[in-house]
Amino acid sequence: MSVLIYTENAGGKFKKSTFEAISYARAIADQNNTSLTAISIGDVNTAELNSLAKYGADKILNVSNDRLKNFVNQAYASVIAEAAKKQGADIVVLSNSFSGRGLAPRLAVKLEAGLVDGAISLPDQSGGKFIVKKTAFSGKAFALVELTSANKVIALTPNAYKIVEANKTALVEEFSAETKESDFKAMLKEIVRSTEKVSLPDAEIIVSGGRGLKGPENWGMIEELADILGAATACSKPVSDSGWRPHSEHVGQTGTAVSPNLYIAIGISGAIQHLAGVSSSKVIVVINKDAEAPFFKVADYGIVGDAFEVVPKLITAIKEHKVLA
Repeated sequence: MSVLIYTENAGGKFKKSTFEAISYARAIADQNNTSLTAISIGDVNTAELNSLAKYGADKILNVSNDRLKNFVNQAYASVIAEAAKKQGADIVVLSNSFSGRGLAPRLAVKLEAGLVDGAISLPDQSGGKFIVKKTAFSGKAFALVELTSANKVIALTPNAYKIVEANKTALVEEFSAETKESDFKAMLKEIVRSTEKVSLPDAEIIVSGGRGLKGPENWGMIEELADILGAATACSKPVSDSGWRPHSEHVGQTGTAVSPNLYIAIGISGAIQHLAGVSSSKVIVVINKDAEAPFFKVADYGIVGDAFEVVPKLITAIKEHKVLA
């Protein structure tokens, strides 16, 4: 019995969500008094691979294959499943990212495993059971899922688990897995990464704007607030549909689902589709001049006021606080 963690990278660098997932996997391994093996696929240098030991990996498998430099859903699933079988891993953990959501069900089928996607806490293994809490109904509810299968696949929601340093030492081993031509029937031709400073799925703080900002020319204060908070910028669907902001910034049920520690919604009424994609945020702050806006019903903090008056004052107050700090 052991635990296997798939460590997703972007351009050869591990993402923040990867370190969250490996910290989570380390905790599960400790729960079961077993080892944790990390597997990396793609072009990742030795120094980056060695960083995985810092967060708890006992062993690191490196898959270097020209055909696997870019993400290929079916092929990656085959490689990870083979690694799990060879390492005797009965629990496989990965991040519930865009690629993770494609990998997890494929891994579950290949390993004949029970699956929990969108996990938000460590498994409860009391009484010989294995129960995992996850989000449900687009983040509007929680579910407790009991896995009774011998093998288990868990996809962890980004920002749901803290990063914990374990400072272990681990050997990096080259791992070669068999892939079939059928694994490459569907290929990604090109990956175009968003150029924002902070990736939305990985962002701890997000500043988001809606139609209440009246036009793209007023987005300067959103970007300034995000900059001083070290946050990512986002928008509602009508804003991206109007061409005010790129579609990569659209958050919601039909855009990017996010779960930051802090979500600041400015001039967004709070349509159900938008709420579904941001309701997993730990703290929600709403700024809107309409006191009846639906967003206020789910907000932790709300300011009823004109964004063009409130946001500049908020920026000034944060700058002053930073100076005093």
